[in-house]
Amino acid sequence: MNGALALLLVLGHLSVGTKPCPSHCLCYESSGLVDCQSRELTRVPSGVPHGTWLLDLSGNRMSRVHSSSFKGLWSLKILLISNNSIQSLQPQSLSSLEFLERLDLGHNHLKILPSDFSQRLFSLQELRLDHNLLRLLDPSSLDDLENLRKLDLSHNQLMSLDVRLFYCLSRLTYLNLEGNKLNTLQNDLWSRQQSLQILHLGHNNISVIKTEAFTPLRSLTLLSLHGNQLAHIRFKTFLELRTANTHVQLSSNPWTCDCELQRVFSKIHHVRHLHVVDYQDIICHAPPHQAGSTLASLDSQLCMAETASVLIITTTVLLAVIGALVKAENNRKKKQNVNESDEDKQEK
Repeated sequence: MNGALALLLVLGHLSVGTKPCPSHCLCYESSGLVDCQSRELTRVPSGVPHGTWLLDLSGNRMSRVHSSSFKGLWSLKILLISNNSIQSLQPQSLSSLEFLERLDLGHNHLKILPSDFSQRLFSLQELRLDHNLLRLLDPSSLDDLENLRKLDLSHNQLMSLDVRLFYCLSRLTYLNLEGNKLNTLQNDLWSRQQSLQILHLGHNNISVIKTEAFTPLRSLTLLSLHGNQLAHIRFKTFLELRTANTHVQLSSNPWTCDCELQRVFSKIHHVRHLHVVDYQDIICHAPPHQAGSTLASLDSQLCMAETASVLIITTTVLLAVIGALVKAENNRKKKQNVNESDEDKQEK
């Protein structure tokens, strides 16, 4: 049984009511709770009491949500539809739920969200869409979620994000995009997320982060970028992140351990509000002779080796130049001696 549901049953000392209730469901009229969890249902049952504020439909076999599925359920605040087989949501299928605060559609088969998905969901504070098959999100699909605090889009197949997608979510504090296929983080993607505190971006394909991608995130406390395709990163990208205290995760990336990378991390270490919490776990993938070593064990050597190489090259070039100058001077003197000898012969 769902943990929240079980807690309500215990704390409320609830009993099954005598009013009409959908078959195969349990209705607790004193709390407005209807439990239809894991009942092999293929559609939202009819007859759900109008005063219901929590409806649990998780663990069933529904493949669609129809436009009339939740009509009349004006009091509904929590709707759990996770672990079904939902492939599509009909237009305006949720628009009657103006007082809904939590919606869980995780672990389904959704490939797209209708453009009016969020229509009239003004009260929604938590939305879970994790473990679906979403590839692309229409920027208008989240337009009405002005009070949303938590959004979970993890473990989908998102390859890119429109910079307008999160524009209306100015109160967002938690965003999970882990386990997708994102490859680039654009500037202005989170232009209005000054309240965002936790941003999970781990286990994507991110190899490029634009310099000002994180600039608006003034409240960020956790930034997870582990398990991506980062080989290098600019210090300015983090310097633009002006927060009070931010913990950053950067391990499990194919880092190229050279002097440039060492300098970036050295500078990050000297920024008071930035903490790379998994620095000891950052492992080099290149160059080949450094592969498998931790950056922490090499960072003091990387710039020394580069400096030594520069000195060797500089010395070699300098010696070559001196040699060339000496040779040129010797040739000049020989030529001068020859000319003087010729002049002496002519005088005689």
